[in-house]
Amino acid sequence: MDHLWSPWRLQYVTGGTTPPGCVFCTADEGVDAQQAALIVHRGQTCYVILNLFPYNNGHLMVVPGRHIATLGEATAAELHEMMQLTQRAEGVLRAAYNPHGINVGINIGKAAGAGVADHLHIHLVPRWNGDTNFMTTVGESRVLPESLEASATRLRPLFADAAARAGL
Repeated sequence: MDHLWSPWRLQYVTGGTTPPGCVFCTADEGVDAQQAALIVHRGQTCYVILNLFPYNNGHLMVVPGRHIATLGEATAAELHEMMQLTQRAEGVLRAAYNPHGINVGINIGKAAGAGVADHLHIHLVPRWNGDTNFMTTVGESRVLPESLEASATRLRPLFADAAARAGL
Protein backbone atom coordinates (compact mmCIF):
# COMPACT_ATOMS: atom_id res chain seq x y z
CA MET A 1 0.00 0.00 0.00
CA ASP A 2 1.25 3.49 -0.86
CA HIS A 3 0.98 6.33 1.65
CA LEU A 4 0.60 9.97 0.79
CA TRP A 5 1.88 12.23 3.53
CA SER A 6 0.77 15.84 3.75
CA PRO A 7 1.60 16.87 7.34
CA TRP A 8 1.13 20.57 6.54
CA ARG A 9 -2.64 19.86 6.27
CA LEU A 10 -2.93 18.60 9.87
CA GLN A 11 -3.37 22.09 11.29
CA TYR A 12 -6.24 22.74 8.88
CA VAL A 13 -7.93 19.36 9.29
CA THR A 14 -7.81 19.37 13.10
CA GLY A 15 -8.53 23.05 13.53
CA GLY A 16 -4.97 23.31 14.90
CA THR A 17 -3.70 26.24 16.81
CA THR A 18 -4.27 29.53 15.11
CA PRO A 19 -2.67 32.72 16.33
CA PRO A 20 -4.99 35.16 18.06
CA GLY A 21 -6.54 37.78 15.85
CA CYS A 22 -7.25 37.86 12.16
CA VAL A 23 -4.92 35.74 9.98
CA PHE A 24 -4.93 38.39 7.26
CA CYS A 25 -4.16 41.25 9.63
CA THR A 26 -1.38 39.34 11.39
CA ALA A 27 0.12 38.45 8.00
CA ASP A 28 -0.14 42.02 6.74
CA GLU A 29 1.43 43.43 9.91
CA GLY A 30 4.18 40.77 9.92
CA VAL A 31 3.01 39.39 13.28
CA ASP A 32 2.68 35.85 11.85
CA ALA A 33 5.91 35.18 9.95
CA GLN A 34 4.54 32.05 8.23
CA GLN A 35 1.60 33.99 6.81
CA ALA A 36 3.64 37.12 6.05
CA ALA A 37 6.00 35.00 3.93
CA LEU A 38 3.04 34.09 1.71
CA ILE A 39 2.39 37.70 0.62
CA VAL A 40 3.48 37.89 -3.01
CA HIS A 41 2.49 41.48 -3.83
CA ARG A 42 1.47 44.68 -2.03
CA GLY A 43 -0.60 47.45 -3.51
CA GLN A 44 -1.70 50.77 -2.03
CA THR A 45 -4.73 49.49 -0.07
CA CYS A 46 -4.68 45.73 -0.74
CA TYR A 47 -2.26 42.84 -1.07
CA VAL A 48 -2.07 39.40 -2.70
CA ILE A 49 -1.30 36.35 -0.58
CA LEU A 50 -1.01 32.62 -1.22
CA ASN A 51 -3.62 30.52 0.56
CA LEU A 52 -1.95 28.57 3.40
CA PHE A 53 -4.38 25.69 2.71
CA PRO A 54 -4.69 25.83 -1.10
CA TYR A 55 -7.10 23.96 -3.34
CA ASN A 56 -4.44 23.96 -6.09
CA ASN A 57 -0.95 25.32 -6.56
CA GLY A 58 -1.09 29.07 -7.09
CA HIS A 59 -4.29 29.53 -5.03
CA LEU A 60 -4.18 33.28 -4.34
CA MET A 61 -6.29 35.69 -2.34
CA VAL A 62 -6.63 39.45 -2.87
CA VAL A 63 -7.13 41.07 0.54
CA PRO A 64 -7.83 44.66 1.58
CA GLY A 65 -5.35 45.85 4.18
CA ARG A 66 -8.16 47.27 6.23
CA HIS A 67 -10.09 44.77 8.38
CA ILE A 68 -13.53 44.82 6.73
CA ALA A 69 -16.04 42.00 6.31
CA THR A 70 -18.18 43.06 3.36
CA LEU A 71 -18.01 44.80 0.01
CA GLY A 72 -20.36 47.42 1.43
CA GLU A 73 -17.69 48.48 3.94
CA ALA A 74 -15.01 48.95 1.27
CA THR A 75 -14.08 52.38 -0.04
CA ALA A 76 -14.14 53.08 -3.77
CA ALA A 77 -10.32 52.98 -3.78
CA GLU A 78 -10.28 49.58 -2.06
CA LEU A 79 -12.87 48.14 -4.45
CA HIS A 80 -10.95 49.49 -7.44
CA GLU A 81 -7.65 48.06 -6.27
CA MET A 82 -9.17 44.70 -5.34
CA MET A 83 -10.39 44.33 -8.92
CA GLN A 84 -7.12 45.62 -10.39
CA LEU A 85 -5.14 43.12 -8.32
CA THR A 86 -7.57 40.33 -9.18
CA GLN A 87 -7.05 41.13 -12.86
CA ARG A 88 -3.28 41.25 -12.38
CA ALA A 89 -3.33 37.98 -10.40
CA GLU A 90 -5.23 36.32 -13.26
CA GLY A 91 -2.46 37.30 -15.68
CA VAL A 92 0.29 36.23 -13.29
CA LEU A 93 -1.35 32.83 -12.72
CA ARG A 94 -1.71 32.31 -16.47
CA ALA A 95 1.98 33.16 -16.99
CA ALA A 96 3.19 31.05 -14.06
CA TYR A 97 1.02 27.94 -14.33
CA ASN A 98 -0.77 28.01 -17.70
CA PRO A 99 -4.10 26.89 -16.19
CA HIS A 100 -7.05 25.92 -18.37
CA GLY A 101 -9.30 28.12 -16.23
CA ILE A 102 -9.40 30.10 -12.98
CA ASN A 103 -12.12 30.15 -10.34
CA VAL A 104 -12.59 33.65 -8.90
CA GLY A 105 -14.88 34.07 -5.92
CA ILE A 106 -15.85 35.92 -2.78
CA ASN A 107 -17.57 34.21 0.17
CA ILE A 108 -19.20 36.79 2.42
CA GLY A 109 -20.18 35.34 5.80
CA LYS A 110 -19.86 31.88 7.38
CA ALA A 111 -23.11 30.67 5.78
CA ALA A 112 -21.61 31.45 2.35
CA GLY A 113 -18.54 29.33 3.09
CA ALA A 114 -16.10 32.00 4.24
CA GLY A 115 -13.29 30.41 6.24
CA VAL A 116 -12.32 33.86 7.48
CA ALA A 117 -15.71 35.55 7.66
CA ASP A 118 -14.66 38.84 9.23
CA HIS A 119 -12.01 39.91 6.69
CA LEU A 120 -13.09 40.25 3.05
CA HIS A 121 -10.94 38.49 0.43
CA ILE A 122 -11.18 37.32 -3.18
CA HIS A 123 -10.01 33.80 -4.09
CA LEU A 124 -8.31 32.94 -7.37
CA VAL A 125 -7.87 29.19 -7.90
CA PRO A 126 -6.09 27.97 -11.04
CA ARG A 127 -7.81 24.94 -12.60
CA TRP A 128 -6.78 22.35 -15.17
CA ASN A 129 -8.91 19.94 -17.14
CA GLY A 130 -9.10 16.75 -15.09
CA ASP A 131 -7.70 18.27 -11.88
CA THR A 132 -10.50 16.75 -9.83
CA ASN A 133 -9.11 13.25 -9.52
CA PHE A 134 -9.74 10.30 -7.23
CA MET A 135 -7.63 11.80 -4.42
CA THR A 136 -9.99 14.76 -4.13
CA THR A 137 -13.26 12.96 -4.74
CA VAL A 138 -12.62 9.75 -2.79
CA GLY A 139 -9.63 10.38 -0.54
CA GLU A 140 -10.62 13.91 0.48
CA SER A 141 -7.01 14.96 -0.12
CA ARG A 142 -5.30 17.06 -2.73
CA VAL A 143 -1.92 16.44 -4.29
CA LEU A 144 0.06 19.66 -4.71
CA PRO A 145 3.37 19.21 -6.50
CA GLU A 146 4.82 22.60 -5.52
CA SER A 147 5.51 23.92 -2.01
CA LEU A 148 4.07 27.27 -0.93
CA GLU A 149 7.60 28.69 -0.69
CA ALA A 150 8.32 27.65 -4.29
CA SER A 151 4.99 29.14 -5.42
CA ALA A 152 5.84 32.45 -3.71
CA THR A 153 9.28 32.47 -5.34
CA ARG A 154 7.68 31.80 -8.74
CA LEU A 155 4.96 34.48 -8.40
CA ARG A 156 6.75 37.45 -6.80
CA PRO A 157 8.84 38.45 -9.85
CA LEU A 158 5.80 38.09 -12.12
CA PHE A 159 3.80 40.47 -9.90
CA ALA A 160 6.76 42.89 -9.85
CA ASP A 161 6.94 42.78 -13.68
CA ALA A 162 3.17 43.29 -13.99
CA ALA A 163 3.28 46.25 -11.59
CA ALA A 164 6.19 47.79 -13.51
CA ARG A 165 4.28 47.43 -16.79
CA ALA A 166 1.30 49.14 -15.13
CA GLY A 167 3.57 52.00 -14.09
CA LEU A 168 3.28 51.31 -10.36
